Amino acid sequence: MVVGEVAESTDLLVIGGGPGGYAAALHAARHGTEVTLIEREALGGVCLNVGCIPSKSLIHAAALVSSSGSTDTGVELSATWSWDRIRAGIDDVVDGLTTGVAGLLAAAGVTVVDGTARFSRPNRVAVVAGDDVKHLEFRRCILATGSRAIHLPTIPQDDPRVVDSTGALGLKELPGSLVVIGGGYIGVELGTAYAKLGCNVTILELADRLLPEVEKRASQLVSRRLKALGATVITGSAATDLDDAGVVVDGHGAIPADVVVVAVGRRPNTDDLGLDVAGVALDDGGLVVVGPDRLATPSIAAIGDITPGPALAHKATAEAEVAVAALHGDTHAAFDPAAIPGVIFSDPEIAQVGLTPSRAAASGLEVQSFRFPFTAGSRSKTIGATDGFVELVADTGGTVVGGVLAGHGVSELVGEIALAIELAATVEDVAATIRPHPTFSEAITEAALGLDGRPLHVRR
Repeated sequence: MVVGEVAESTDLLVIGGGPGGYAAALHAARHGTEVTLIEREALGGVCLNVGCIPSKSLIHAAALVSSSGSTDTGVELSATWSWDRIRAGIDDVVDGLTTGVAGLLAAAGVTVVDGTARFSRPNRVAVVAGDDVKHLEFRRCILATGSRAIHLPTIPQDDPRVVDSTGALGLKELPGSLVVIGGGYIGVELGTAYAKLGCNVTILELADRLLPEVEKRASQLVSRRLKALGATVITGSAATDLDDAGVVVDGHGAIPADVVVVAVGRRPNTDDLGLDVAGVALDDGGLVVVGPDRLATPSIAAIGDITPGPALAHKATAEAEVAVAALHGDTHAAFDPAAIPGVIFSDPEIAQVGLTPSRAAASGLEVQSFRFPFTAGSRSKTIGATDGFVELVADTGGTVVGGVLAGHGVSELVGEIALAIELAATVEDVAATIRPHPTFSEAITEAALGLDGRPLHVRR
């Protein structure tokens, strides 16, 4: 049935139910605002359903499988597992979290509408769900439509062997051979997990090294670990075709592949929203042009992957509160973080925040840094995880401006350096903060002591 042109109304309309969208809806509901949220697939968006959460669940399961064998502690480990059980466990995690999000929205009084939205007027959208069309008028709107995977013209999408990152997380059977095109964080995370599960993995990267977006010393640790897992890493080469023999790579011939994962980046979901009707401007990359308050027009805000900056769930969540405040009349609302941490759940993990030595050099900025290796750490020694380091970066005045971390669990440490940057803490402040022993967090103290010219557990 097709509904006519009679429109329902809402005060605040949120288009997209991912981390940014549902957070925006909850913040707005706390203002007492009538909120309607439109989501075309599943609440939680790509991140919760087919991205961040299932991939990290897979990475954890793969790490448990690969921990089988003899360890330096003299303990012999073995694992009993099946791909079906791992997939079922991932589904349980996702289902639990999506149910939680739906419960929060319902408790806040947010109306959730299934369907795909497109602007028909500056203050109206048509929502299509199958054969049904619903029209919604709004006073204020937040765009949070996220992004989708980029496809390569040289690799046919209709080949049954080809999947994107979403498809790679939904494989019904483990492939014997898997080729990942793209050595960025998504490709490395997926390639590492499948290598640990026994697949014959090859990762292709066009740049001269894996993870070109992170500091070279950190990416080298990951490359070394991948090779130890039996994965093949090919850099400086492009995939030019896919034939019966496999992925054709310039200079390397055809690489056999039961599954080909294309993980070369993502593009914003802004091209089919009718944004021109709403007066929303896009830049050359398809991103919504917004001010510091996240406003694209006086009544429409945009957040998350469709706006400039890193495409990270935690960025979208932080932007959501700013957008809601701006649309509710807060003239001081602005998204102006000193730093946004980024984490790669590789093996070992990598985390960066603020300025890194190479970024500073490229920008002509003078900084100083000190790197504390986990080989000198007590906690890393006790669990046999000595690959990695914490590097603290400061300006010439001694204020902390960045950090590079690699190693076991550094995803849980980088937030501390982000806080130091936001508070404009000095190296002396960080060094004077007492951290528990023996823990990995002590590496932050050690890096600060070294940067302050008084290293403790490493030579000057």
